[in-house]
Parts: sequence; C-alpha cells; structure tokens
Amino acid sequence: MSRPSQPRIAVLIPALNEELAIRRVVESALAVLPDVIVVDDGSTDRTVDELAGLPVTLLRHDTPRGKGESLRDGFREALRRGFDAVVAMDGDGQHDAADIPRMLAAAKAFPDSLVIGARMRTRDNQPNARRRANAVADWGISWGCGIPVADTQSGQRYYPRAAMELVDLPAQGFVFEAAILIAAVREAGLGVVSVPIETRYNHEFRLSHFRPVRDITLISLYTIGRVIHYGNVIQSYRRSHASAPCIVDPPLTEQHGPA
Repeated sequence: MSRPSQPRIAVLIPALNEELAIRRVVESALAVLPDVIVVDDGSTDRTVDELAGLPVTLLRHDTPRGKGESLRDGFREALRRGFDAVVAMDGDGQHDAADIPRMLAAAKAFPDSLVIGARMRTRDNQPNARRRANAVADWGISWGCGIPVADTQSGQRYYPRAAMELVDLPAQGFVFEAAILIAAVREAGLGVVSVPIETRYNHEFRLSHFRPVRDITLISLYTIGRVIHYGNVIQSYRRSHASAPCIVDPPLTEQHGPA
C-alpha cells in the first residue's frame, strides 16, 4: 500500500521596509521549509536588495497596499502553485522560524484547523498599549468566530488550503487577518488551535505598522458587522467565552516537519 504524499507547505512573508531583519528571517525560514514566498509591499528601503541570491519567490507591489493585500497575493500564488498550506510570518524578526515545526505538529494533530503562533510566553515583553489592544481584539474576534481564540492578532499562522481559498474576502489591511480567521471558522468549518511562542519586541525592529487605536477600531467595526451578519448573537458570545481556547504545545519528540 503506497504511503500518502507529503503535504506541500510554503512560508509566506509579507514585508514592508524590513531591511534590518528580512534576510535573517528568510534564511531562517529556508532552513525549515524549502519554499518561501516574500511579498514586498512597495518598500522604499533596501528590503528587496537584502534578498539578493536567496532562492525565494518574490512578489512586488509598486506602492504599499497594506498587509491584507500582501497576504492575499501570497495566498493566490500558493494556490496557483498547488501548495496545501502556508505558514505566514512577519518580516521584522518578531517571529522565529524555529517555531514552525511545532506549528506543523499541531496542524498534523488537528488537520482541519488554522494554527496560530500565540505570543503567550514572556508576555511582559509586549508593550502595554499593544497588550491592551490585543486583549480587546481577542474578546471581540472570539465572539465573531463563535469560539474562544488565543492571540487573534498574531501574524504567525498556519493557513490550510481551505483558509487560503477565502482569499477574496472584502477586507483590507490588518482587518484581513481578522476577517479570514472569522470566515475560516464560520464559513469553512475550521477549528483554531494556538501554539505558545515567545513574545519578541526588541529595539532592533522598526516601528510597527500596526496602529493600536486605528486598527483595533477598524477590526472591531468589522467584527461587530460579522457578529450581526451570522446572527444568534447571544449564543455566539456564550460559546466564545464559555471555555478556554484550544492551546497545544507539542513535545520535542513531535517537533518535526510535515509528515
């Protein structure tokens, strides 16, 4: 009896003015998975130059279009090339490619789920404003999903094909990440699993493109609209806060690549 074929998984890295970290991020990703897609969102620094000589697929925007459009174009490229899933991670060095095998182990154990690298370790490293904004987002987006979700704002995620196929959702910027999370649960029937990762905020990173007040307001307005759209508002709230999020932390023996 033949063994099932291995799933094809790529790393997807949206990047905007990440010259300080992008090469190190991409090299670390290539050490884990051989296929890396970088979407440069109209960088005006040396981000693209820093990728010279690396075996990556590079997509470029002439001008910045926002993280949502970068993810959207990355999903389309991954689907076009027949990948079964992508692991998205930010280009600023906040995420560690060494966490990817643990996320893949969780995806293997929960094959019909989107996996989030949840910044639950050393959380005190997170700026207070970001921590408060993320708590608000977790509360609201969990309601939108109808299930509890840990760290809804983390950009390190494993997106299975069913999630990538939601590429045409009408949402832009950072709202797109909330939109695809909600739709993955509500419309694609996926679960959400969180894998604990370190919280990394160092002075070497450039200033975040995320603006807590503006972006959380936009995300909240979108989420409220989706809660109303799906109906059963009270029941959704109760389901989303009646239990703890699904959190798994694969042991070292399971920290391997796709199988």
